[in-house]
Amino acid sequence: MDKYGLIGHPLGHSMSPLIHKELFAISGITDYSYELIDIAPEELRNNFDMLRGMKGFNITIPHKMSIIPFADKLGESALRYNSVNCISNNGGITTGWNTDCDGFLRSAELLPLGGKVLLIGCGGVGRMIAIEAALHGAELTVAVIPQDVKTAQLVMAEILAKCSGASVKICLISEIEGRFDLLVNATPVGMYPKCDACAVSDEVISNCSTFFDVIYNPTETLLMKKARSLGRTAVGGAAMLVYQAVKAHELWYGGEFSAEDISPIISAVENEVNRMNQK
Repeated sequence: MDKYGLIGHPLGHSMSPLIHKELFAISGITDYSYELIDIAPEELRNNFDMLRGMKGFNITIPHKMSIIPFADKLGESALRYNSVNCISNNGGITTGWNTDCDGFLRSAELLPLGGKVLLIGCGGVGRMIAIEAALHGAELTVAVIPQDVKTAQLVMAEILAKCSGASVKICLISEIEGRFDLLVNATPVGMYPKCDACAVSDEVISNCSTFFDVIYNPTETLLMKKARSLGRTAVGGAAMLVYQAVKAHELWYGGEFSAEDISPIISAVENEVNRMNQK
C-alpha cells in the first residue's frame, strides 16, 4: 500500500482527505492511505525516516521551508519561492515542489493576469501571486496596510531581481487609484467567521473588471458578492485549493485529469465548507 498524507501543525479540519480521495478514485487507485499527520516544528527532523517511507505528502504551515533539507532535489517552482508544499518520492529520491503556484495559475487561467493587476496583500501566497503576475507581464500594483510596506518593498525588490523591467508599484490600500483588469485579494480579510469584512472599498471594486479571492471559506466572500452584483467575474479559493492537489497527483504517480473531472471536486469542497458553516 502506498502511503500519502498532509503534515503540518496544528492540523484542524482539512479539506485534503476529501480532495485526495476523489482524485485517487478518478485515477482508479484503491490501494493507498492518506493521513493527516500533526508534527510539531521541533519534531520534524525526528520524523524524516517515517516520511521517507511515504510515496508522497503535502506540507502546510509551519513546515513549508523547514522541510526543504529533507528533499534530495527541488523542482523549479520550489527553488523560485524557497517554499515546498509537496514532496514526491520516486525510488527513494525525494523531490520538493511548490504546487501552490500551479493551483493559482490553473484556477486563474481565464483571468487577465498579464494586464493591470491590483494585488491586495503580499505575504505568503500574495508574494507568490505577485511574482507570477510579474512573470506574466502584468502592470502590477501591490496595495498593503502601512505596517506591511517594508514587506511589499522586499517583494518588489525580489520581483525586479527575477524579472528585469517588470512594472511594479506599491501603495496603501486606502490610497488605491485607477482602473484595473484584475483584483486579487491575498489577505485573510473576509475569511470565516468574519465574513462581513471586505478588503477594499466599493469604489475600488467598481473600478476593477475581474476578481480572484484566495479565501475559500466562505465560498463566496463579501468581495466576491459585491463584484458579482456588478456583473463581474469573481473566482474563489476553492479552485486553487483543488488544483494544487491535482498537481500533486500528477507528480506522485503521473495522474491525468480533465476539467470535467475537477469541476465536481471543487463543488464538493464548496458544499462541505457550506455544510460546516451551518453547524
